[in-house]
Amino acid sequence: MNRHVNAIAGRLSLRHPQRHSLEILDRITEIAPPKKGADVAASLAAIKSEFPNVTDFERDFPSLCFALATGVGKTRLMGAFISYLHLAHGINHFFVLAPNLTIYNKLITDFTPNTSKYVFGGIAEFATEPPTIITGDNYESGVAARHTPLPGFGQEVHINIFNISKINSEVRGGKAPRIKRLSEYIGQSYFEYLAGLDDLVLLMDESHRYRASAGVRAINELKPVLGLELTATPFVESPKGPVPFKNVIYDYSLAKAMADGFVKEPAVVTQKNFNPSQFNAAQLEQIKLEDGVRLHENTKVELETYARQTGQRVVKPFMLIIARETTHAGQLMQLIQSPQFFEGRYKDKVIQVDSSKTGAEEDEMVQRLLAVESPDEPTEIVIHVNMLKEGWDVTNLYTIVPLRAANARTLIEQSIGRGLRLPYGKRTGVSTVDRLNIVAHDRFQEIVDEANKPDSMIHLTQVILDPATDLQKTRTVVAQSKIEEQLHGASLTGPAGGPPQATPIFSGEIERGIAQAAYKVIQKYENLPSSNDLLKPEIQAQIVEEVKQSVTPSQQALPGMATVPSIAEVVAKTAQLVVRQSIDIPRILVVPRGETTTGFHAFTLDCSIIHYQPVERDLLIQHLRTHEQETLSFGGRMQPEQRLEDYLVRGLVDFDDISYDEHSDLLYNLAGQLASHLRSYLSEEDARNVLIYHQKQLAAFVHAQMQEHHWEKATGYDVVVSKGFTDLKPSAYTARNGEPVQDFRQTVEDRSRISQMLFGGFQRGLYSVQKFDSDTERRLAIILDRDSQKWFRPASGQFQISYKQGISQHDYQPDFVAETSDCIYMLEPKAKNEMTSPDVLAKKEAAVTWCTRATTHALSNGGKPWKYVLLPHDMVDQNITLSGLATQFAVS
Repeated sequence: MNRHVNAIAGRLSLRHPQRHSLEILDRITEIAPPKKGADVAASLAAIKSEFPNVTDFERDFPSLCFALATGVGKTRLMGAFISYLHLAHGINHFFVLAPNLTIYNKLITDFTPNTSKYVFGGIAEFATEPPTIITGDNYESGVAARHTPLPGFGQEVHINIFNISKINSEVRGGKAPRIKRLSEYIGQSYFEYLAGLDDLVLLMDESHRYRASAGVRAINELKPVLGLELTATPFVESPKGPVPFKNVIYDYSLAKAMADGFVKEPAVVTQKNFNPSQFNAAQLEQIKLEDGVRLHENTKVELETYARQTGQRVVKPFMLIIARETTHAGQLMQLIQSPQFFEGRYKDKVIQVDSSKTGAEEDEMVQRLLAVESPDEPTEIVIHVNMLKEGWDVTNLYTIVPLRAANARTLIEQSIGRGLRLPYGKRTGVSTVDRLNIVAHDRFQEIVDEANKPDSMIHLTQVILDPATDLQKTRTVVAQSKIEEQLHGASLTGPAGGPPQATPIFSGEIERGIAQAAYKVIQKYENLPSSNDLLKPEIQAQIVEEVKQSVTPSQQALPGMATVPSIAEVVAKTAQLVVRQSIDIPRILVVPRGETTTGFHAFTLDCSIIHYQPVERDLLIQHLRTHEQETLSFGGRMQPEQRLEDYLVRGLVDFDDISYDEHSDLLYNLAGQLASHLRSYLSEEDARNVLIYHQKQLAAFVHAQMQEHHWEKATGYDVVVSKGFTDLKPSAYTARNGEPVQDFRQTVEDRSRISQMLFGGFQRGLYSVQKFDSDTERRLAIILDRDSQKWFRPASGQFQISYKQGISQHDYQPDFVAETSDCIYMLEPKAKNEMTSPDVLAKKEAAVTWCTRATTHALSNGGKPWKYVLLPHDMVDQNITLSGLATQFAVS
């Protein structure tokens, strides 16, 4: 694999489908190098031999389609493709096609330095000399000719971005597009200039939109050395149905993206026990709109609660209404702005996006639409008529109300396409935060049935098995420490060519039995300051006595034995083995001294985001991929309370950290603030409805704010070390049957399989086999095996370190621990772009605190200090020493 693949994947933080696409391109350039005048048939044969899905380029030049689901990141992948082709193969000229004006403008922005989504961020070669961007608006100025370097100077990268819909309009009626007209600046047409380049690569964004258009047929005459198509829908519509592309080399479907957590989970929503035949069309529309707003308000509160609980930024959701046509959109706009629709509360929070707007109205519409993700922009409802297609990249769309007639498949595809992107870039595990709601009371069952069809874009996941690999049986491997292996006389087969397995230090079944008994007794002595104390004569004498009591006479001697094993000698050897083959990991506790009290400071509740509306029926939500159902229930049968505040207090006292007796004054104060807020826009009856219906969500919302004002007081805190050392825990791995343990020093060609492999051959590792999550970890293991006295990868539960994110506590296990002659290192390699992420920083703070306390204990008992080392992945190379890494990256 070309070295630039790893570098680009790391610098651009590529997701695994993006990285895999880049690896495929790397392989393609090996077996069919892109060059002018290449034999197209030969290139197709070479590619087809390794990628049998590619049956035809469907063009007069090699062209391949990467079908990546919406929300996975096709624009960033384009940036990775261009970076790779330039750095690895010296290609300097690129022609990017956009299907419409929206994507055209978006691409220009994303390829422009110092913008929020700049596609080359992290590519050092483009930091000092960014590519020249040539567009359909400035190419006639001769910018390409002016930026052509003189002989002997480095080549500048040119990226041409054109709108194919504009070219299509120019070639109607058989006319030549403007790009083919003579340019006085370059002495020929820009088309002829491009066609004469010997390294032009064509990239086609959303290629399904214009694949067979007249404009593309004109562009094809450029005869680029390579074509790269990107789309989420690799087929073209025809009267006989969709016709799939024949040149799809990689297909990462929406089903895979959902399963991998890169996009939201779509769900269809209806009222429980709803019968649409009881309502006319206007009534159905009104019900769906009102339920959409209620769902939107519920989502808004859940997002605010999640943000407060985790310390994340607050996401402002919005609701999308799909209208039939512009007249219908205008009627919906009037309805939502009227006092009859939730007392007019959304009058200034709704925009209409369609072709009926012109002039200043259109400019305002566009500005509000582009800013809809901003918390400061008031828009919460967007009404549109078929204008928001590819290129409108928003992450805060959570509720869709489709009111246009369409079959179920079209409704699903058009609805979810715009709302799948996740606001935090990954799933949170909170259903409401990870879900896209489609309100479709009258089409609920039809949509569910469509999603369940075998060919549904949501439900279907294709699995193509490779008999050579995927059909092999697997096994569970429990990796024990080398102490356990010596005690039980068993170990896994080492790697071919690796160092020989250690010679057992206990000879015979009897001696091993005594050693096993001795080890069980030693584990009771973990309260000693360190494992070295096991070597003290008085401690060993105590252990010997306990072993004698646990070992039966038959274990001590068998008839015919020449010599009887000495229990004292076996205990001594076992203790030495423990000291030699383990690293002292103390068990550290922080214990409050004296009386401890907790509580909450009084504060003013922030209710600005609360706009719940009264509800009459339960809403049923069904996830289209997993078929799971949720219900937003109306608690109308709840025992009535005398005061509105009582509903909220009843919900709050269910939390474990709230005591009614101790906190009742504060609880009623907060409940009163919330009740006053509800009364500010609802009647008393409607406010009661909201408190009953949303009691759980409102209680969680208030409780999340209470955490920010939580206090704890104690006389003081003592650091208590309950154990000076702990036994090394076993690790369980999955491995393929018959696949040998790999020598960890040997380079792995297929790095995507590293996490599936078992590695061995360690001379100083405390386990015979280990698994690694990345090649960076494998390289770090080589350094540790060379430079440390002993090292290992901790199993789950080995360390008792916790860190806080938001109000939640999480356990942390470092990736590596290594001991040298003068120090014990806790090492954590991380991707360079993740070094300052909140999660990594929280873990670092907890680990440094633990190391400080462990050092205090160790130095007072003749041990070694602990240091935490946080390593960027690109600094872990075999020519670097452990001491060098520690000097540069140790955290204090």
